[in-house]
Amino acid sequence: MDDTRHTGGDAPARSTHDGDGAPPAVPAPVATSTSTRREGAAAAHAAESNRLLASLPVDEYEWLLPQLVPVRLRLKEVLIEAHQPIGHVHFVREGVCSMIATEQEGGDVEVGTIGCEGLVGLPLLFDAESSPYGTIVQVQGDAWRLGAGAFRRALQERPILHRRCLRFAQYFADQMAQSVACNRLHTLEERCARWLLMTHDRVHGDVFELTHEFLAVMLGVRRAGVTVAMGTLQSAGLVTYSRGRVSILDRAGLEASACGCYAITRASYDRLLG
Repeated sequence: MDDTRHTGGDAPARSTHDGDGAPPAVPAPVATSTSTRREGAAAAHAAESNRLLASLPVDEYEWLLPQLVPVRLRLKEVLIEAHQPIGHVHFVREGVCSMIATEQEGGDVEVGTIGCEGLVGLPLLFDAESSPYGTIVQVQGDAWRLGAGAFRRALQERPILHRRCLRFAQYFADQMAQSVACNRLHTLEERCARWLLMTHDRVHGDVFELTHEFLAVMLGVRRAGVTVAMGTLQSAGLVTYSRGRVSILDRAGLEASACGCYAITRASYDRLLG
């Protein structure tokens, strides 16, 4: 993702509004004239913080925008329930959503994260009705919501949108594959730094809520392991962590402490959607 203030990362640049309030106001096209509508669409496109939607040409974005409903993503909200029909896709604008493999031996495990670089609901892209994995909100934020039927029609009618979504799907597959390698090859502290950077990329500001419970699921370890990893990063002066609130103190130092998987996955995004 394309953040000039960062040297690497798994996710695109963050946008700039207060993440604790309502979804940001986006200039909407006004139906008074063709020129006014186009100007409104151009303004909304310029303000768009979902990177997939922002990558669309303005006329494609103008066509899709009236169908999008702004929604707030609440902590632990279930967006997709495993093995149940998927009713909507969500184009995340801020926050982090986690795809979770449940009922595993040893507890739940995160298999992938989605933020402002893409969308929640990829199985619909491949004409599937459901997913074996659930998706929940890990860090609250906001998103655009689009019904499953409307999303399928949009894919049929707008080839450019279809291709952009396929490219995001390839990026997401790359992210998942790299995570498998990361979990096998790298230390807990390196992996923890990587996940914190990914989360930092997808929120507004340097402070965000992230509980021991979620960190344990993200890293596939017990909560005691989270305490050790976060303690190491905190002792190094890279972060502070108290009562589920993370503050990033030294972004460059955190990048240096993370494994190379962070930069590898970012390069995949830049290649496909940057």
